[in-house]
Amino acid sequence: MKNLSTIIFALLITLSVQSQDADGIESILLSGTEDASKLTEAYINPAMKGLIYGMNNGWYHTAKTHKKLGFDITIGLNAAIIPTKDEIFKFSDLGLSSSTTSTSSTGATVAGENSLEAPVTYSDTIDGENVSATFNMPGGVKDDLPLNAVPTPNLQLTLGLPYKTDVMIRLVPEVGSEDVKGNLFGIGLKKDITSIFGTFEKLPLNISILGAFTNMNVNYDIQNDSSIQGTNQEAEFTLNAYTIQAIASLNFPVINIYGGLGYNGGTSTLKLKGTYELEYNTSNPAPNDTKTIIVTNPLSLDFNASGFRTTLGARLSLGPIKIFGDYTLQEYNTVTGGIAFSFR
Repeated sequence: MKNLSTIIFALLITLSVQSQDADGIESILLSGTEDASKLTEAYINPAMKGLIYGMNNGWYHTAKTHKKLGFDITIGLNAAIIPTKDEIFKFSDLGLSSSTTSTSSTGATVAGENSLEAPVTYSDTIDGENVSATFNMPGGVKDDLPLNAVPTPNLQLTLGLPYKTDVMIRLVPEVGSEDVKGNLFGIGLKKDITSIFGTFEKLPLNISILGAFTNMNVNYDIQNDSSIQGTNQEAEFTLNAYTIQAIASLNFPVINIYGGLGYNGGTSTLKLKGTYELEYNTSNPAPNDTKTIIVTNPLSLDFNASGFRTTLGARLSLGPIKIFGDYTLQEYNTVTGGIAFSFR
C-alpha cells in the first residue's frame, strides 16, 4: 500500500503544484489574488477532473458477487484521457481584470505542452504606488503523461457478505515524508439483483447495482521548492468522488464480459497556505525600485466534475487469477486495467 500511495501522491503533486517552468506555479500570485485564482484554476482544472473521473473507475470487473466471506484483492490502474481541447486555455475566457495582460492569446494547462510560453504582465497601483511584474505561465506535463492521461492506481479489497452483497474497501492510511503526507479511503457496495428478472437466473448472467465513494487528502510542504520567499508555505488538496451504476456481466468459465451504465460526480479543493513575499517593480530609482507585498493563504480553489458514464470490458479467468480491462465513455474517457486474486 505504501508504494501505491507514493505513486498517487507524487502524481498529484506533479500535476497540481509543481511545474516544469522555472518561474513555478507560485509566480501566478504576482497577478493579484482574484486574477491569480482564475489563472491557477484554468491551469490545473484538467488534472482535477482527471483525478475525479479516474478515482471513480476500477471498482468492479464482474457483476457477480462473492459467496459469503469470499474475497478478492485487486491491483488496478485507471487512465483518464484528457481531451485535446483541455490542453490550452484562452486568456479572454477567464474574465481577468485590466491589470493582467498577456501578449499570448492562449496558455498551456497542466495537460498541455511544456514549451508553450505565455508571458503575463501585471500593472496596478498598490498603496498609491505604481507597480508591475512579469512572469511566465507554467508549462504543461503532456510529454510525461502516456496517452496524455491522468493515471490513478488503486489497491482494493472486496469481501462477500450475506444476501449476495459485496463490500469494497480502498484504504491508504496517512503515509509520506516530512514534505508530503496523504491518505485515501474508499468504500463501495455491490448488490446482485438478478433474481428480480426471473428467468435471467438460468443464464450465465448477473445484474447488480453499485455505489462507491472515495476521499483523498494530501498536504505538501512547498517551502523548499517555492520560487517566492515566505513562511509555512503549503499546498492542501482534498478530493471527494462518487459513482452510482447498474452493471451486468456474462460469466463463462474463462471469459467474462461486463459493462455498466451510471453516473459520476466529485469535487476537489486546492488551497495554497502560508505567507508569500511578492516582489514588484516600481518607477522609483534604486534602492526604492522594488516593492514587496506579503499575502497570506492566497488561494482556495474548488473544482467539480460530473456526468453519465458507460463502461464495457472483459476479464480472463486463470483459476484464482483474473486479468481484466475496460473502457469508459464519459467526459474524460477512461481506460482501466488490472489483475485480481479471487477466492470463492
